[in-house]
Amino acid sequence: MIKVEGLIRCYGSFTAVDDVSFRIGRGEIVGLLGHNGAGKTTIMKMLTGFLEPTAGHIEIDGIDIVQQRAVVQRKIGYLPENCPVYTDMTVSEFLEYSAALHELEPEQSHSAIRDVMQQTELVARSTQLIGTLSRGYRQRVGVAQALLAKPEILILDEPTNGLDPSQIQHMRSLIRKVAINATVILSTHILQEVQATCSRVIIVHGGKVVLDAKLDDLRTPTRLLLNTDLELGRHPDLLRGVDTVRSTVALGSSDIGRQYAIEFEDIGLQGMFDKASEIARRIIHNGGQIYSLHPEQRDLESVFSEINASHDDSVGKSVLQETTNV
Repeated sequence: MIKVEGLIRCYGSFTAVDDVSFRIGRGEIVGLLGHNGAGKTTIMKMLTGFLEPTAGHIEIDGIDIVQQRAVVQRKIGYLPENCPVYTDMTVSEFLEYSAALHELEPEQSHSAIRDVMQQTELVARSTQLIGTLSRGYRQRVGVAQALLAKPEILILDEPTNGLDPSQIQHMRSLIRKVAINATVILSTHILQEVQATCSRVIIVHGGKVVLDAKLDDLRTPTRLLLNTDLELGRHPDLLRGVDTVRSTVALGSSDIGRQYAIEFEDIGLQGMFDKASEIARRIIHNGGQIYSLHPEQRDLESVFSEINASHDDSVGKSVLQETTNV
């Protein structure tokens, strides 16, 4: 459905998006996650044809967006980050204007406006000036215009921005319903929005894609956390004979033992439990005590923190090295 290859966007000497590639299938709900300034909005503007890439290639449903921009844009519903709406129009007037821009026929326009107002719970506000609406309701108007033409692709930049908790729940539910018949890309810097709505996450850091994975895969543990009184460094052969063990990292010690992280190859959760039994037998055979042994609990927050810490650290070292060379 969406194919992005080698996407680059430069502003003078500054590279905002640096060699980004990914593919998104029909019906997926994908979260584009990253800190403010990571390059998410720039990527979305290029996907929608509002911004030309410096280099790279974008195809939507097999169509090159540079060569046939208008054709591609008819397939896309887009909510920009700042939700641009005309505040001197009523909700219904703005949606009628948006329907005209989409070139909807009058009868089709009336039906589409009714449907999106019901979906976004704007029926009671239809005659109200947009300028008098709360920020949350203005956001709903922006989502309504994005849904008007029943797009095959819905691109939402910070869609829950300014919504209260009840409205956020409604927005999440709406996105899931839309995804039944459309592909959804959701850009945000809020982890909870990705976890609550998306099945896949693409993490962007410094203009680069640093992770592209399904959320279920991220939650699958790859390490066992061990707390024992045995110092594994004094028993180098203890885990060497356990196949699929990739590495063992000492995490520190406390009053009740020493903590280790044992990382495995991709063996799945059941395989990890099997290896845990073998490791426990080896420790006990060597006279050790086990205070705890369990799979590491991982979620998007921990993965996001690890990724940003590692990349921030590498950037810091690079800057330090350049400074030293100077």
